[in-house]
Parts: sequence; C-alpha cells; structure tokens
Amino acid sequence: MWFVGKCEQAEFLWQEGHTAHASAEEAMEETTKMLGVYADFAENWMAMPVIKGVKTANERFAGAVETFCIEALMQDGKALQAGTSHFLGQNFARAFDVKFTNKAGVQDYVWATSWGVSTRLMGALVMAHSDDDGLVLPPKLAPIQVVIVPIYKNEEQLAQLNEYSQKIKKSLEAKGISVKYDNRDTHKPGWKFAEYELKGVPVRIAIGPRDMENHSVEVARRDTKEKAVYQVTDLDVKIEHLLNQIQENIYNKALSFRETATWKADSMDEFVDILDNKGGFVHAHWDGTTETELKIKELTKATIRCIPLDNKPESGNCILTGKPSTQRVVFARAY
Repeated sequence: MWFVGKCEQAEFLWQEGHTAHASAEEAMEETTKMLGVYADFAENWMAMPVIKGVKTANERFAGAVETFCIEALMQDGKALQAGTSHFLGQNFARAFDVKFTNKAGVQDYVWATSWGVSTRLMGALVMAHSDDDGLVLPPKLAPIQVVIVPIYKNEEQLAQLNEYSQKIKKSLEAKGISVKYDNRDTHKPGWKFAEYELKGVPVRIAIGPRDMENHSVEVARRDTKEKAVYQVTDLDVKIEHLLNQIQENIYNKALSFRETATWKADSMDEFVDILDNKGGFVHAHWDGTTETELKIKELTKATIRCIPLDNKPESGNCILTGKPSTQRVVFARAY
C-alpha cells in the first residue's frame, strides 16, 4: 500500500544557480559538481535513491550543450526528474554578449552553467516514501523528529508527566533533536497518535504513570510501525541512534523498491508489456536517433529519462528499429 497525492499551484519555487567561467573545463567541473550536490541531497537527506545521467539531445535544455540530471522512481512506477545541471558552453554568452577579459588581455565569451531544483522535490518526498496512513518523513528533513504524548487520567497525573516528560525533552534537544511535547487536553492520545502518523513524525514516545514508575517509555517508529519499551537511561543516545536507523531504513526501502522495479527489455513487445503491467525503469537499447526516440514516446508515452553516467557499453539492437546500439538507456513513463 502507498500514498500518492497531487499538488497543484499557480507558481513553483526554484533553487537555481548560474555561473560564468573562463574555460570549458571549469564550467564542466561546476556542472558535474552541482549534479553531485543534488544527488547527495536526494539520497542522504531525502532518503531517495537517484540515477545520475545525461539527457538525450531531444530532452536537453534548450540552448545547452549538455544537460545532466538525477532521476528518481516513485511508488506508482513513474519517474520523476528531481534536478538538473546544464553545461551551457558559450551559447548564452554569445546570445547576450557576456564577455570577460582573459589572462592574455583579450575579451572572450564566458563559459556558463545553470542548475536547479524546485518545489517538485516536496512532491517527490511524499510519493517516494508515504503510505495510506500519511507522510513518512526522513528524520533529517522532519520538522518534528520526536513527539512525546502523555497518557493520563487526571490533572495530578498530568502534572507529574509534564515534569517527567520535560526532562526527557530537554535531554533530546541537547542532542540537537527536534521534539514536540503534546500535552493538549482537547484530544485523546489515540487521536494524537493518528495525527502524528499522518504528519510523518519519525518517532513517537508515549508515557503513562506506569512508565514513570518503571523509568521507561514506549517508543513507536513511523517507518515500520514497530513499538518497543525503552529504559530512560541514556534515552537520548538511544533515540539518536534510532533516528539514524530510520533514515537508513527509509532509503534502503526506496532503493529496494527501485531495484525490484527496474527491468531489461530486448523487444518492443516486452517493453510495452513492462510499461503497461509493471511500471518502473526499463533499460533498453536505442539506436541514438531523435526520430526513434520520439516514435517510442508516441507509441508508449515513455521517454528516455537519461543515459546513466556509469553506463556500461553493451552491444545490442534498438527495440524499435533493430538498428545497432552500443548501450542501453533508461526509459520510463514520468511526471
């Protein structure tokens, strides 16, 4: 089971950069460096595995010499372009007459780059990890990493739990962990549990009078729904380790899903069958022409997401034309 939503808005926000360089080598170095920055953020913060690759000429940003990208796979089997980094050469510099004076004292056009990600990453975060109960947020990005919910029957118990819970809250915050203590008396614990599951809070701590007596707490993970009783001794260290485990588990779950939803197709019939009945990334041979690329898109609604940077040469024949091919490329239906 998985959760998918659609976010529509009149505008979207970009994190975008543009740089100008004295040489093509410097500009290409910046282009690939930023691709690495985006891939690192996607994998190590969003817990979302991505394929680093280069776009075909047809999918390349207009005016760019090369467009590099990171491609992610959502739980419905569709691909999402999660970020791009463009090597613009001197094309835009010539168009807008952007020059600099080089070491020889001669004016020359700059070598430029452009790179960016947008708020579509928020949609990616939802679609990559969430389930039917709501969000599943990686701890590194969760605004609230731990929520503490007291369970009590009267005001006297609440007062005792407030004092007990605040000590735990402060010890966790001293570790740099974001904690919310929810002692509202307008909602019952079960309602709060469901609310924080919906919001994707990675860890929930429940504390009742008996827990205080036993110097323990009940800890629930959002990612696996598992519950366990922890002693309060060194609880801050235990929760810190647990958050790291959750971050790693969310990534590994997404990686495992991608691996099981990645296929090879050696014929057009096999290619269409995978797209229609399985979804995911399909590695297939392509003859390298824009004409064939567009025809495959017309017939199947699948596009070449990228040519992976770590692609290995492999002789074969194009799934549509039968013409020789030197490597497989990554196809998918996409957002």
